[in-house]
Amino acid sequence: MSFFINTLPALIAIIFLVVAVGRAIIKVLKEYERGVIFTLGKVSLARGIKGPGLILLFPVVQKMVKVDLRTVTMDVPPQDIVTKDNVTVKVNAVVYFRVVEPRKAILEVADYYYATSQIAQTTLRSILGQSSLDDLLSKRDEINASLQKIIDLQTEPWGIKVSVVEVKNVDLPIEMQRALAKQAEAERERRAKIIHAEGEFQAAQKLTDAAAIIATEPTAIQLRFLQTLTEVAADKNSTIVFPIPIDLFKPFLEKGKEGK
Repeated sequence: MSFFINTLPALIAIIFLVVAVGRAIIKVLKEYERGVIFTLGKVSLARGIKGPGLILLFPVVQKMVKVDLRTVTMDVPPQDIVTKDNVTVKVNAVVYFRVVEPRKAILEVADYYYATSQIAQTTLRSILGQSSLDDLLSKRDEINASLQKIIDLQTEPWGIKVSVVEVKNVDLPIEMQRALAKQAEAERERRAKIIHAEGEFQAAQKLTDAAAIIATEPTAIQLRFLQTLTEVAADKNSTIVFPIPIDLFKPFLEKGKEGK
């Protein structure tokens, strides 16, 4: 019994040592994780990437750096941008990217997340600075595609794939908002006047066609005149004043001349 009591601290120390060594040797990587293995400071091309599953490491000799392969959503902070037509706006965006080559993401750049963020900010200022305000507001899809292509080209050497870049908000100065409101109002008034003029033109054409048809039949004007009287009489007015066209008496005058 005394031997067991004397050896108990040593057993506890051995157990802790085994657990610590086991934790240093045995690693488990999730399905979306990969491990970049450094052996004496070097990464082997053949065995430098491990995972997913159970990984065995040699303490002191080997070291592992985990890399997450899932898509990362990165918010680009608002950037002050001067557009091509000298309008100052504040624009922010969102970038979706993921690591496709863990080895490059660890070896080629110190911090791939920070580096991608800086590339996204500088590219956003550069591309939007070459666009006018109207293009920035109306051609959003083309600008997003251009941003994605340029950022992806610059992050490709780091093993980073940029899949989507979306411009979220474009904040305009108050003065520019008022100017755009006036422009939109003037545009609506212009369209209203054009539509009204087109309606008048079409109505004039129809009246011309109707007059040409009525001119071929003298009795048609009489029928139209009587129809107008019927519509006026439906209002139950006590006094009705209406003009009498000369053409209404023309058939009677012609008949009188023939009788003579």
